Amino acid sequence: MKKDMHIHVHHVTRVEGHGNITVDVKNGKVEKCEWAVPESPRFFEAMVRGRHYSEVARITSRICGICSVGHTLASVKASEAALGIEVTAQTKKLRRLLKHAENFDSHVLHVYILVAPDLLGVKSVFPLVATHGEVVKRALRLKRLGHEWGSLIGGRTTHPTTVLPGGFSKVPTVKELQELKEKMVAAVPDLVETLNTVEALAPKVPAFSRPTEYIAVASREEYGLYDGEVSCLLPDGNRKVYPASEYRKVTNEYVVAQSTAKYAKHRLDSYAAGALARFNNNYEMLHPEAKKVAARFGLKPICTNPYMNSVAQVIEVVNDVYCSIGIIDDLLSSGIKDEALVKPTKYSKGASAVEVPRGILFHEYEYDRDGMCVAGNCIIPTNQNHANIQRDFDKLLPELLDANKSEKEIELAMEMLVRAYDPCISCSTHYVDVKFVNR
Repeated sequence: MKKDMHIHVHHVTRVEGHGNITVDVKNGKVEKCEWAVPESPRFFEAMVRGRHYSEVARITSRICGICSVGHTLASVKASEAALGIEVTAQTKKLRRLLKHAENFDSHVLHVYILVAPDLLGVKSVFPLVATHGEVVKRALRLKRLGHEWGSLIGGRTTHPTTVLPGGFSKVPTVKELQELKEKMVAAVPDLVETLNTVEALAPKVPAFSRPTEYIAVASREEYGLYDGEVSCLLPDGNRKVYPASEYRKVTNEYVVAQSTAKYAKHRLDSYAAGALARFNNNYEMLHPEAKKVAARFGLKPICTNPYMNSVAQVIEVVNDVYCSIGIIDDLLSSGIKDEALVKPTKYSKGASAVEVPRGILFHEYEYDRDGMCVAGNCIIPTNQNHANIQRDFDKLLPELLDANKSEKEIELAMEMLVRAYDPCISCSTHYVDVKFVNR
């Protein structure tokens, strides 16, 4: 074991936002092992106060440019719960189709552009243009499909415009849905090659295990993304389930000195959200084609290796495509209708739980009798993952030291662990640090 070591990664690369890694080892003893977030708080909960319910989702979608669909859907669902709005079956199908688009789009970006360079020993995707040009082109083709898919349903793929409390302002035509389905079917060969590429790189995924609690949306109707209950799964299979309205019993946010982002915990001192948490909670609801992919990679619940979150994302990409083809078939068979927005029947408080690519997302709002927002709360998945990243570090570092890994190897392994969570760090900061001075 190396006696002395100092690692300081100022702003981990290939993640959204800023997070720092600090490691100090002296005389073989770990003196410091820290994952810290220095981002400023965002104040979105304050921005929505005094705004009409028709405006709130437009504001909160700006929390994230990658998960803006999920924030929009979480926002309108929470508003609908507060306003007594029950949307139509067609609206639910279209929203699920849009949710799959975001999941697909983001996962393609993460696996191909952010994770693959680590497994291929380069600093970014740009060197891969020369050495793996066809792979990069494939990634861009799939990204384009994700953008066209999301834009068709949401008006645009970033900060969607058509999703409103009570329904949609505009729905796609039969012809547009048929063309989208044709594009999905045409993308299957690229999906197959994606699986071949990931399979070739899979042996380079670090072997590491730390059992934790896995929290995700779960449903008996679908693989939990758009709707369902909050499922909290322990590694021994013990499960607790809550309605979205009781999300505070799950998240239990608290402040830590090293970070401007809150931590969260449920039954253990941390929990995991994200694709692997969804996989562990929803495996039985995967499309059969996605289950075949899971078997191909030897992934089955309950997986406790956080690095495998990226492989779970690949499984979800396949699930997104095949489930969406089924949704389109349902919509085409029942016919697309222009539907009026469902109007409020009350004005009160409501909450929602929706999955975004990085994990379970909670929104809650309260409205007065004029439909104006008087309070809001948003709990972001990366916010919920920070404590789990720290606990992973606490176990990972001694194992790497015992294995006599070099300083560079340890630095890379810890960066890769952060990237495996696919964090949206700036979205997760959620409090202001107030210092009281006695006079």
